[in-house]
Amino acid sequence: MKNLSQALIKTSNFETYVNRAGEGNAETILFLHGSGPGVFAWANWRYALDACSETYDCIAPDLLGFGESGHPDILPKNRQGWMTHWVNQLIELLDELGIQKAHLVGNSLGCSIALELLLEYPERFDRVVLMGPGGTPNTKLSPELARAKGFYENPSPKKLRQIMSWFVYDAELLAPEIDILAEKRYETAMRPEIRLSNDSIFSTAAVPVPETALARIKQPVLLVHGRDDKVCSVESSYYFLSHLPNAQMHVYAKCGHWTQIENRDSFNHLIQLFFVSEI
Repeated sequence: MKNLSQALIKTSNFETYVNRAGEGNAETILFLHGSGPGVFAWANWRYALDACSETYDCIAPDLLGFGESGHPDILPKNRQGWMTHWVNQLIELLDELGIQKAHLVGNSLGCSIALELLLEYPERFDRVVLMGPGGTPNTKLSPELARAKGFYENPSPKKLRQIMSWFVYDAELLAPEIDILAEKRYETAMRPEIRLSNDSIFSTAAVPVPETALARIKQPVLLVHGRDDKVCSVESSYYFLSHLPNAQMHVYAKCGHWTQIENRDSFNHLIQLFFVSEI
């Protein structure tokens, strides 16, 4: 991996742990991870950072309240409160790194944050990939997601591994990957400060972006979804396809919520083609 670095970066209001590869390349990709017990950016994006860093400056931060990043002094009472923190955190980070414009890749919760960034700071972003988005009026709370949200009611390594197995289409095939991630994520999830923030985040509900706001997003958007996603169903991406003016969509069969892991080579090739306007 080209020029991999991992560091805690302090800005005016936040401490953000950043995974960065390919520093010095002309164009930047900002990768935004999803939610879930103990999640951190490296777990979501390590394959993408490796694949894309030959051409792009790849930045994958831990969001506020996750991984090795900081936590709010006062926990927000609703999702929009968290969203305001995340948007401000990411803009401060880009400013600190001297990055004026970037491509965006979001996963799950990261898709919702990407959309907020496009609405608040459209001039800072170019092409956008939304992978496994939820947060739409037709997004239903699946049993799998409900169990994940309730993790802290009775946490255990076994329970976390079970939840993670529901995120993929073929849990047996990906068992080694799940085992490694489950161990690291459980250790992270059980840190007291992580537990407080994550419990607060999981207790809030997404607020869908109004159709009128979606219609004003002019950036080219690539929607990527696993057909068999049991966490955020593919219908969410079809909703965005109907309401984003410049959207296209790619659906993977026999794939769950982790396209970037389940179809890593294809996914990484696909997004790079999109960023050079070849699809």
